[in-house]
Amino acid sequence: MLLFEIEGMLRNVKKYHLGFKRKRNFILWSVLILTTALCARSLRPSQASFLSGLEQSVVEELNLARTQPQIYAKFLEEHRTYFQGRNIVRPGQVTIVTNEGTKAVDEAIRALKNQTPLPAMAISKGMSQAAKDHVKDTGPRGTTGHSSSNGKSPFDRINRYGKWLKTAGENISYGYNDARSVIIQLLVDDGVPGRGHRKNLLSPAFNVVGVGCGPHKAYRFMCVQDFAGGYQEK
Repeated sequence: MLLFEIEGMLRNVKKYHLGFKRKRNFILWSVLILTTALCARSLRPSQASFLSGLEQSVVEELNLARTQPQIYAKFLEEHRTYFQGRNIVRPGQVTIVTNEGTKAVDEAIRALKNQTPLPAMAISKGMSQAAKDHVKDTGPRGTTGHSSSNGKSPFDRINRYGKWLKTAGENISYGYNDARSVIIQLLVDDGVPGRGHRKNLLSPAFNVVGVGCGPHKAYRFMCVQDFAGGYQEK
């Protein structure tokens, strides 16, 4: 598939640059486009060998919500149909009791429908390792929150493997081991007055993400997402 796409781009380059008098210019343009195509493919979650299947899917879902928020709103509308009062009742799954019922879901749906599409986030290996560290630290203990057992903050953990630039933040989801449920939980942000998790997912200030997911003693599963405006890997 990639070769056909590259051949198509090269044909387009030839079409629009026939006016160049020197073949050298055409070759330089061709190499530039070929390199760009290969680099873009390298950022796809499926190519990030340091992520598990679930972690890759979380990045894909996150970027789908950012790049196509109106489409993602439809997933929340479907999610809303499983509410019975304040309870989420899905066949074959544990019933979940929410704080706000459908109120928070409706708010999230409106937010997504009014959201301007944002660029997809790039994946960081160092930030993903920082997220995985928090899972390994707090998951077996059954603790929650953003502080490590040794008192380290998300910013400390991220800077262990590089340096975050401009701004940084962290989301943590508990209880789900499928990517769509993780992102829906954070977008709805039930019981969180400031909707900070939703704001992080849809923030134009964040361009890079790292993800770590794993078991949690109390809530079965947890998934950490670390965000930054930019990141310098060590």
